[in-house]
Amino acid sequence: MDTHRRTLLRLTAAAGGIASLPTMLFAQPAYPSQPVKLVIPFTAGSTTDVVGRIVGERLQQHLGQPCVVDNRPGAGGTLGASAVVNAPADGHTVLIHSTGHVANAALYPGLKYDTLNDFTPVTMLASMPNVLVVPPDRGFTSLKDFVHKVKAGPQKFVYGSSGNGSASHIAGEKFRIATGIEAAHIPYRGTPQALTDLMGGRLDWFLAPLALAAPLVQGGKLAALAIGAPRRSPLLPQVPTTVEGGFGNADHLFWVGMFVAARTPERTVAQLHAETVRALGSGEVRARLDKLGADAAPMPQQVFAQQVREEVLSTTALIRHAGIRIDS
Repeated sequence: MDTHRRTLLRLTAAAGGIASLPTMLFAQPAYPSQPVKLVIPFTAGSTTDVVGRIVGERLQQHLGQPCVVDNRPGAGGTLGASAVVNAPADGHTVLIHSTGHVANAALYPGLKYDTLNDFTPVTMLASMPNVLVVPPDRGFTSLKDFVHKVKAGPQKFVYGSSGNGSASHIAGEKFRIATGIEAAHIPYRGTPQALTDLMGGRLDWFLAPLALAAPLVQGGKLAALAIGAPRRSPLLPQVPTTVEGGFGNADHLFWVGMFVAARTPERTVAQLHAETVRALGSGEVRARLDKLGADAAPMPQQVFAQQVREEVLSTTALIRHAGIRIDS
């Protein structure tokens, strides 16, 4: 066989090998190639919405495409999550959800999506602790004093939440079980209404979002007994954590995170993760989150994915143990 023919055969074989490589390596366009839609499954002005907008404003500078917020409230955030699952899995439709995402698997047994298998967690964006607040005239001096008096009191204590199955409801039940106290639950149509009744003495306690409760504590309208977080908050530095108060498993940290549809290409997920972490490193973003009582919380994608998986299991167990139902 002459040299020319051998060379031709080698080139033909090489061309065949290249042709057999996955087409997607050549066909996948640069990301992002169009505006990125941030689907937020809650109303404008909600904590999740505010965090999503803060991060989105910075993220679009890094991506080179607008990040457009699309509020899809309803059914505990499941409507917005469904919209992301049903959108093209190309990274241009992103879900900004909260701890409610891991609870919905148990709260909505008829979900048309699988929380773990239909989404790829990208990164946590921010975490926000709850604070145990009580009317200031009740005379509770510490978390241990509160638990002791609730256990010893002949009257039925009541606590509030922002609604059945809400993050504050789940936090309240986790706290109640961890401390061993008995209390009746009263659901409200939002945190402001619950705080109003707490200040009026119609509730005994409430695990409220720190950003909403801190001004009331600072103004003397409520007393804070413990922060449900690993460390104290700069907004209320004098208030100990639940661990410092003697109850190590009583906290339920509220977080906001980013997800995409599970079929999104890994390269796209990696780029979205990197640019989001970069946005969260901005001093401006961190300062704006600080005013909310929130901590920027970027983490490796696999770490966040593992946390989501573990929380789906633990939150489902808690919901079933406590008998939490969204229609109760």
